[in-house]
Amino acid sequence: MEAVGVAPAPVAAPEKKKLLDLKDPFPAAANGRAKASPAGKWAMKKKLVGGDAGYVLEDVPHLTDYLPQLPTYPNPLQDNPAYSVVKQYFVNPDDTVTQKIVVHKTSARGTHFRRAGPRQRVYFQSDEVNAAIVTCGGLCPGLNTVIRELVCGLYDMYGVTSIVGIEGGYKGFYSKNTVPLTPKSVNDIHKRGGTVLGTSRGGHDTAKIVDCLQDRGINQVYIIGGDGTQKGASVIYEEVRRRGLKCSVVGIPKTIDNDIAVIDKSFGFDTAVEEAQRAINAAHVEAESAENGIGVVKLMGRNSGFIAMYATLASRDVDCCLIPESPFYLEGKGGLLEFIEKRLKDNGHMVIVVAEGAGQDLIAKSMNFVDTQDASGNKLLLDVGLWLSQKIKDHFKKKPSFPITLKYIDPTYMIRAVSPQRPPWCHGGYTGFTVAPVNGRHAYIPFYRITEKQNKVVITDRMWARVLCSTNQPCFLSHEDVENMKHDDDEHHLHNTQLLEGKSSPVKDASKCNGTG
Repeated sequence: MEAVGVAPAPVAAPEKKKLLDLKDPFPAAANGRAKASPAGKWAMKKKLVGGDAGYVLEDVPHLTDYLPQLPTYPNPLQDNPAYSVVKQYFVNPDDTVTQKIVVHKTSARGTHFRRAGPRQRVYFQSDEVNAAIVTCGGLCPGLNTVIRELVCGLYDMYGVTSIVGIEGGYKGFYSKNTVPLTPKSVNDIHKRGGTVLGTSRGGHDTAKIVDCLQDRGINQVYIIGGDGTQKGASVIYEEVRRRGLKCSVVGIPKTIDNDIAVIDKSFGFDTAVEEAQRAINAAHVEAESAENGIGVVKLMGRNSGFIAMYATLASRDVDCCLIPESPFYLEGKGGLLEFIEKRLKDNGHMVIVVAEGAGQDLIAKSMNFVDTQDASGNKLLLDVGLWLSQKIKDHFKKKPSFPITLKYIDPTYMIRAVSPQRPPWCHGGYTGFTVAPVNGRHAYIPFYRITEKQNKVVITDRMWARVLCSTNQPCFLSHEDVENMKHDDDEHHLHNTQLLEGKSSPVKDASKCNGTG
């Protein structure tokens, strides 16, 4: 575990005009506080480094990018007796992690990220660090474990004693007092679900948040949340940089849906899949014990069906898995209702797993529903589980000689409130980044890479084919539908290659940065 580069003592700051980006369209005010850039007007600059054979490093920002005179200090871990016998504990500064590990012999080396881990030289002295931790968005297994590991790692490994928690999400920065955090106060919180700091959606006010960091002298901030929260963290980093503050902004990806791009998986996902199987097992018992029994289980998965997919594969008792990425239809030849009827005739029972975001277009059409949004700008979902259960019941009511028994199980909020089965990740690094595993190795990932698009199940991939083989369900798609959903795996690397050749970088949309996930 590595804290955000524990290194230099404060030095005399250069004149503010030297700390500002001359290209910045939102210059600092006379009082030294920059005007926050309006949503959608920011563009995080990419740090790309080219190498031989098509090697591209997507690097992350560093404090010395805009504070070049910062001194460094020896990492306090070198004096920690627990690490005295560890050889090569510090990460080589040239170590990188490849994004794509399956390549052809003629393939370019591709995109890489800077490897996470402790460095020999650090940029904060232990007694100058004032760290803050905040949780935003919905709940997820493991939030308290992450908080505990952050506090204990900073305190026990780096000697940091000034650590506070921000209550209630982003709005807690400017509307609530901070909560002191020590190893003693967080000692057993990992045994509880939820988050001891509380959380909320919305409330992101960049100027107020950075004012708080500046007024309270916070120079390390750890922001735990999903893709919307990470967008907010990216905007905070940009504002911190504009003001020339020595403050590291670190994002910790949290999503029960596993829908954050690039990373292997977020903490808590394995626990969510394990808990989902309990609900599937219960549905299977109910269905198997009744005449023409049907068990319908709704799982988390707003835009991505990873929990439903992996729980289905792990269970082997599921007869049909419905996810947002794979459209389906009810009526007619090859439709879902026809498949249900056939499976009941063959097996006498069946289990259907449906992700919460599946079939939303079908529900909206049948109910003439107008889209609405929550505080984070997320589309409010209709209950696909209840809707599907009713549609199935209505279908079989027309067949008096074919009685069914249907049980609907919705464990979604129970799943995301449990405690995790194992600790998540280690943290450390520069600034303006998210730390997460990529191909089994933790890496520093630029904010824009995990916020530019969501990770989704690729239904033209072998993993989804395994689901179809396991359930023996139809894909409900035409050949044309499948062709339209194929993705170009080399899109990001090609784009980075173009950037290295001097082509412009697109401006990213930061309008959704309210702590959504």
